Amino acid sequence: MSQATRDPVRARRTAPRRGAIVALLVTAVALVAIVLLGAVPGPLGTAIAVVLPWLGFALVPLVVGALLVRPRTAWIAAVPVVAWTVALWGFLPVPWQGGPGAGDGLLVATQNVEAGSGTGAASARTLAADGAQLLAFTELDADSGAAIADELADAYPHAYRVGTVGVWSRYPIVDQEALDLGLGWKRALRVTVEAPSGPVSVYVVHAASLRPGAQSARDGMLSALGERIRDDRTPRVVALGDFNAVSTDPALASISRELGEARFGGLAPSFTWPASFPAVRIDHVFQRGFAEAAAKTTTAGRSDHLAIIAALRG
Repeated sequence: MSQATRDPVRARRTAPRRGAIVALLVTAVALVAIVLLGAVPGPLGTAIAVVLPWLGFALVPLVVGALLVRPRTAWIAAVPVVAWTVALWGFLPVPWQGGPGAGDGLLVATQNVEAGSGTGAASARTLAADGAQLLAFTELDADSGAAIADELADAYPHAYRVGTVGVWSRYPIVDQEALDLGLGWKRALRVTVEAPSGPVSVYVVHAASLRPGAQSARDGMLSALGERIRDDRTPRVVALGDFNAVSTDPALASISRELGEARFGGLAPSFTWPASFPAVRIDHVFQRGFAEAAAKTTTAGRSDHLAIIAALRG
């Protein structure tokens, strides 16, 4: 075959490969842009934060495609993979970490019990049986609040309830305060629990619901909570409940700067809602002052939220 004949053949073979590389580059740039825009406060950042964990599935064909087109193009996929991993670093599960268990420290549990579900007593019974010393419930109504109080009266004699949130403790509550966090009505509380290892400042929050075009109430509550935690001088602080925000939502930034989220073990991302097919984690346990915080999700009662149990040690 002459040189003149070989050149057009080579060109025909190279053109599709170049097109594939361009497509990979465009896809990689788009994915990186999406990850970066997820840090922007407001509806856009919130929407991206919700889909960000699932975006990992888009990285799989990108990596495979880059390797198939040409191994040397693998760097194209590496950039969005690194960006995605960094953005989700505090959220990703720790495969080698076991779940929470009995031992020294403080075992806490939290669940949104879904108003009207009639699950209060069943949820309280299940979480108490797991050995938690402190239980926090959100979206309480009159019936579920009374049912939980009756169920836990003997084993958890120290309790404080405000509106739709409540906390029950095996250890004495030496200080308590209702919080509206700028909402205008009480959907949060703060107590000081006298644990064996010393006082722990505990915040229980049921953030305002997130609705399209109306998220300022939620964002304002979370920002105000972050400010309260920043000014809290207690060495050990725990904030738990239904935050109506996923881990990477920019609205949680003021809280995340002060507290670290309890990490989940295994390979699954440990979503909490909806319980029938968990797709997002909007319930959280945050803390500071403890050396280790290991968490897991569990089913309790008939709520549309899974519960979280977290062991805080050290």
